[in-house]
Amino acid sequence: MMGAMSESALPASLAEIREEFLELEETDRLQLLLEYSQDLPAVPQRYADHPELTERVAECQSPVYIVVEVDEHDVVTMHATAPPEAPTTRGFASILAHGLSGLAADDVLAVPDDYPQSIGLTRAVSPLRIAGMTGMLLRVQRQVREKRAS
Repeated sequence: MMGAMSESALPASLAEIREEFLELEETDRLQLLLEYSQDLPAVPQRYADHPELTERVAECQSPVYIVVEVDEHDVVTMHATAPPEAPTTRGFASILAHGLSGLAADDVLAVPDDYPQSIGLTRAVSPLRIAGMTGMLLRVQRQVREKRAS
């Protein structure tokens, strides 16, 4: 029952990324995560110049910073920075940046917080790293709520 519910809440972009991982053998999933890590979009200069505008994701061991924008049409863009020497964490940040950017705020808020557990990496990466991705997701959602309120 619960599974069916979170299914419907998952935006197509994140569902596609999940499918992409689940179609692969477990051994190949880390490679895909590495490909995502190399594909993390650069943050706009306005954040690169003003890191204080971004939020540190305390759940991640590596220094990961995120910032979310919600435009006048209620469309979300997520920006993230993560060090190249932390490819797993960077890969997770990239998945969220790709999967959440361009979505309506309501869709972002509806993403189930177990999404990081659902993409087939729980045996390939440490629980701590999965928790880091969950932390990123929850902080994105909190920022969306705050930006909408202001």
